Amino acid sequence: MANYKEAPLASRPKTLDPAEYFNLSPDYRRAEEDRAALRARLKRQYLLQLNNPHRQELIEDPALTRWTHARGSNIYPNFRPTAKTSLMGSLFGVLPLFVLYFVFKTDRDKREAKMKAGTFERPYKLSS
Repeated sequence: MANYKEAPLASRPKTLDPAEYFNLSPDYRRAEEDRAALRARLKRQYLLQLNNPHRQELIEDPALTRWTHARGSNIYPNFRPTAKTSLMGSLFGVLPLFVLYFVFKTDRDKREAKMKAGTFERPYKLSS
């Protein structure tokens, strides 16, 4: 810990603060150990259920279900159209369609002009 140098624009992480790391009360350490033991028991129980070769039912993890629902099952009620989202939508949704239309249309027009002028050579011979 003596070799740790702080970044110029960032403060020292709380976990590396010596006053916070070394001078912990016995009650605080006991509470941390109890929380770690509870996490370890829950993790072991979940892994036992997950790796059970005779498992027939679906494993329900309420915390995982809450996280999945909060993460993105229904994002549209919280969506707000702003200038940034409108720009991103037009940039990635509408602009590529116009670019592809322009590329295909100009290529076809050039090919038709060559056909009318009689200078177009077909890449594949349809008849010998």
